[in-house]
Amino acid sequence: MVTIIGNGMGEYNFSNITLSIDDFDVVVCDANFQEEGESIKKLSFRDAKEYILANYEKQNILYVVTGSPFFFSAGTLLAKKIPPQYVKMIDNTSSLRYIQSKLFFSDAEVEALSLHGRKELDISKFLTQKFTLVLCDKNSIEKLKELMHYLQPHDIKVTIGYKLGYSDEVIEQINIFDYSYRAFDLEQPYVILIERLFTPKSVISEDEEFETERGMITKRYKRHLSLVSLELEPNQLLWDIGAGSGSCSIEAYKRYKVRTILFEKQQQRCEFIEQNLKNHFVCDAKLYCGDATQHYKEEQSTPQRIFIGGGGESVIAELAYLYERLDEDGIIVANFVTLSNLTQAINVLQNAKIAFEIKTLSLTTYKMKLLMPESERVLHQIIIKKEKSDG
Repeated sequence: MVTIIGNGMGEYNFSNITLSIDDFDVVVCDANFQEEGESIKKLSFRDAKEYILANYEKQNILYVVTGSPFFFSAGTLLAKKIPPQYVKMIDNTSSLRYIQSKLFFSDAEVEALSLHGRKELDISKFLTQKFTLVLCDKNSIEKLKELMHYLQPHDIKVTIGYKLGYSDEVIEQINIFDYSYRAFDLEQPYVILIERLFTPKSVISEDEEFETERGMITKRYKRHLSLVSLELEPNQLLWDIGAGSGSCSIEAYKRYKVRTILFEKQQQRCEFIEQNLKNHFVCDAKLYCGDATQHYKEEQSTPQRIFIGGGGESVIAELAYLYERLDEDGIIVANFVTLSNLTQAINVLQNAKIAFEIKTLSLTTYKMKLLMPESERVLHQIIIKKEKSDG
């Protein structure tokens, strides 16, 4: 039989556990715990899992995890591998419950996420509620700063919960954009609570909501069509090459919660992109200003989607290279308004033996009382899908 219990908040000991460890044949816990004894085994999660799975039928085992076994805990992962009649779970105070009791916000107002031991955050849930609690490790604040690069200090309120439950615990507001957090030893347990002070923009934007250079923007309906063709899913990485105003990336983030890297060569447009990213509260975005063909070769990431809205002949000439950089099952959508660029793209893809399809959109809108027709430029769209067998 296995009983999985959390030790609650505070130091790595059993002081907050209501059970008697003498009632168990073996007590398994992490190496950080202070307790000693013949029946206590301090093991890594991997070793603890192997031991428990091998002995749960033969021994009465207590498995002590940090915090709550129901809150980002290895305890729930292990419990799923054991027949229900052999396992019992007992809750204890999580870092979320603890900080709720101090700052008074409800479950309905908060989303809890973890960056502890993780490279990336689930941005589909980031800042979707009034409060976002992030479980952190020593690298997490730098990751959060990068993630929120285009937010302003007045857009959010950040509170650090440091060594919760310890005698020297700290719960106080910090400015995550400066280095005030360096007063804390980030090797110690801590969480970050972010309060969203801004009102999110509508996921569907009007063209007038973007600052542009001489109207350099993918117009609304064509923007919608491009995003649909990209078949975006949350947390995917989108490269936006020839980003212009950044409207496609911004709406992709707001609507589908994707991570974005934008490439734009014109300095003035880059300045507009930066302002638009700030105005629309975009997170997990990165902007390269300059020659895209140079910058995307320097970028080490692997995109799941690539949108080409500009870049000219030099980018078109490297469609085969971009296809190789694309992740398996990835999609490239390239928009062209001139037949010369479309023809060049077709030749490049055919020479590289890359399959593609073409769609052409001609749009006329009728405005004002007299319903005067106003035609937009014809848009030619190439769609390339990379199958797993190609990789």
